[in-house]
Amino acid sequence: MQPPTFDLDVLRSFTVGLELGSFAKAARRLGLSTSAVSAQLKKLEEQVGSPILRKSGRGLALTPTGEVLLSYARRLLALNDEAATAVRSADLKGAVRLGLQEDFGEGLLAGVLGAFARAHPQVRIEARLTRNAELLEQVQLGRLDLVLAWDAGTRTAHVRRVGEVPLCWIGASDTSVEPRASGEPLPLVAIEAPCLMRSIAVAALDKARIPWRLAFTSASLGGVWAAVGAGLGVTVRTRAGLPAHLQVLDSMPALPAIGLDLHRAEAEPAPAVRRLEEMMLAHLHAWAPALGASRSTPSSRTKPAND
Repeated sequence: MQPPTFDLDVLRSFTVGLELGSFAKAARRLGLSTSAVSAQLKKLEEQVGSPILRKSGRGLALTPTGEVLLSYARRLLALNDEAATAVRSADLKGAVRLGLQEDFGEGLLAGVLGAFARAHPQVRIEARLTRNAELLEQVQLGRLDLVLAWDAGTRTAHVRRVGEVPLCWIGASDTSVEPRASGEPLPLVAIEAPCLMRSIAVAALDKARIPWRLAFTSASLGGVWAAVGAGLGVTVRTRAGLPAHLQVLDSMPALPAIGLDLHRAEAEPAPAVRRLEEMMLAHLHAWAPALGASRSTPSSRTKPAND
């Protein structure tokens, strides 16, 4: 028996509906009627041969089969979109100088930059992983074309809010922290000052009247992850780039969300810079649910420097 050939438009409706949490929203996003999307999902289940969605309260959830299908659907759509970009922009040339926070280095370098390089082999990418303050300084000086950075209150001339990402307390997988029940100061692991997340952690502990001590500092995020994994203390970061051997700690003081911004050096960048920006935004928006992040709205595309 010949296997079914899945319709990419149907798979797109399926994935977009799950990403948005509503197939009615997916229909509006894709310019389709709700009944058309329902028909697509029915066709998809018929091709698969078993249910891919089940009722969960007032909504829908994936069945085990649906989870497998979603993984493959995302890969098929990513390859389709990469091919479409490649054939439309095969002659794109130039160079892009990109700056990233360490949190996003592994995910973006392996995902977006790899796809971009395959689609646009004639474009040279120069990527720099460093701290927030340096990234913002370099984009303002025109030494970087694009910068992905946490919002530390510094506004550049051409910045777009990607979203709001929840901060969380992170410890080793075997860490059990009950700061209110212990008189010992809480050991804190952080990046060397000045560090925005270090300041937020200290403020949260002080507000909760929890004693703390600085147990370990590092100039790099890799050093922080290593120290936390060794059980030297806890730290505050987002889920971006969270190593598998560490865990989010729930019984800790509440933390705010932190803004994530994409900065451009120029109002009208070169085509290669614009294309990489588009791919990064698409990747980050698709990744947002895994981070617990809220996405930006279309109206927040660009903010002036004096915001």
